[in-house]
Amino acid sequence: MTTNAGGFNLADLYEAVADAAPDREALVCGDRRLTHRQLDERANRLANALAERGVGPGDGVGLQLANGSEYVEGMLAAFKLRAVPVNINYRYVERELRYLYEDSGIVALIHGRGFGDRVAQSLDQPLRALLTVEDGTDVAAPAGAESYDDVLAAADSERPVVDGRSSDDLYLIYTGGTTGMPKGVVWRHEDIFKSAMGGGDLTQGGDYVSGPKELAERLPDNGIVALAAPPLMHAAAHWLTFHQLFTGGVVVLMPGGRFDPADVWETIAREKVFNIVLVGDAMTKPLLDEIEQNPGTHETDGLWVVASSGAPLSQHTKDRLNALLPGRMLVDSLGSSETGVLGMKGGQGGATFQLNEHTAVLDADGRPLSPGDGRTGRVARRGHVPLRYHNDPEKSAATFVEVDGVRWALTGDEAMLESDGTVKMLGRGSQCINTGGEKVYPEEVEEPIKAHPAVEDALVVGVPDERWGERVVAVVQPAPGASLDLATLQEHVRGSVAGYKVPRDLVLVDAIVRSPAGKADYRWAKEHAAKSVT
Repeated sequence: MTTNAGGFNLADLYEAVADAAPDREALVCGDRRLTHRQLDERANRLANALAERGVGPGDGVGLQLANGSEYVEGMLAAFKLRAVPVNINYRYVERELRYLYEDSGIVALIHGRGFGDRVAQSLDQPLRALLTVEDGTDVAAPAGAESYDDVLAAADSERPVVDGRSSDDLYLIYTGGTTGMPKGVVWRHEDIFKSAMGGGDLTQGGDYVSGPKELAERLPDNGIVALAAPPLMHAAAHWLTFHQLFTGGVVVLMPGGRFDPADVWETIAREKVFNIVLVGDAMTKPLLDEIEQNPGTHETDGLWVVASSGAPLSQHTKDRLNALLPGRMLVDSLGSSETGVLGMKGGQGGATFQLNEHTAVLDADGRPLSPGDGRTGRVARRGHVPLRYHNDPEKSAATFVEVDGVRWALTGDEAMLESDGTVKMLGRGSQCINTGGEKVYPEEVEEPIKAHPAVEDALVVGVPDERWGERVVAVVQPAPGASLDLATLQEHVRGSVAGYKVPRDLVLVDAIVRSPAGKADYRWAKEHAAKSVT
């Protein structure tokens, strides 16, 4: 039985689904296949084990794991205890880990064995629980760590009895961004459920359920199978996973923290994946390369929806998708850790989307722009938005603002409102290049650069310039076997953007640095460009 018949507590919502469809398959990751009954039972065991070790409401439970059922179990177990799961980027080094451990205040940590040396090196504070998940590596576990599997096997499988579960319990997502240390975004359960996990609406169209009872009643006879390609330490994978769990579908994860295009295609065919979520060109291009390089090898007929979350697809990649996978639905999902899912658009055309009742483009005074007025503003969401940044009141005040009694979450995205009411995305204001007083948004220059056949990947940054303040520099990873020079690139780009936006320098690199989820590391690109350009 659920402990709360109404409200939007994430544990109550999931338990209602598990009760309604216990034998329906819920999660697949490599060789592990779990029904809702099995997933719920494993989460119960973990929750009870954590509770025995002193973990309770409001406590942080760190998850330093590659993709696997243990990650989902850890989130569910924390929600069941009214604790707060904390996503920890497994690529972080000691300095970043020390900061994140301390800033989040975790009292428990579940980590993959392969990260045991980093945990031992970075963890200063004593924890109430430290559990090691086997991942096929032979790294020594930190002192005092217990085996995850042994702990689960010894724990009670009954649901923990926890008073006070409510829509106001907390969900926390840390985001690295492109500069500075990671920052945590704090949400209420109800708000994240409705803004990012679908709210019980299979189509994510805003037809929210009224609570756990209706969620269970709405489960379709046959849910869809969706593959979350990004690692679960990022919001995009969190949100697809819980959308699937809450709508009776199956979520498929790629195990081990690796993105192998051939393995992904084999998984798509084996599991009959209908929908895949990727992150921009960084994940989509290798999948398309695999099809082109091995024609007829992979069964793709069952895949009908290709969605990008966290980074838009370039038009060049969309064109390739349409050619190689004709008739598919291509979707760009717009959103952020601070807003949830703002909207979705079809796969054709530039970076535009439609406003809805929750979104607007606001000027510097917090007033909505009018269609076609030619001004630039910031994309914003109202309604179900976060409470704050964790431990950062100054940044909270700048990002979550109230205007005329309406609370808005401001994204870092700048945009213009077209005369037909569509929003034209310009790019992240923090990455905007000021060259001779003119603004250049990296994304608008990266788009034509990536369309050049000699380019595998690219980022555009500004570096200091005595005359112009900043000048535009293209950091490019050439396609295998290809060569590229500045004059050729400039000629190619000049037909797509104004002259002042054309790169003045070209820096060639072996590989563009991106996060495991495909997000660009502009800080790295800027530093590398500054060192390379004289």
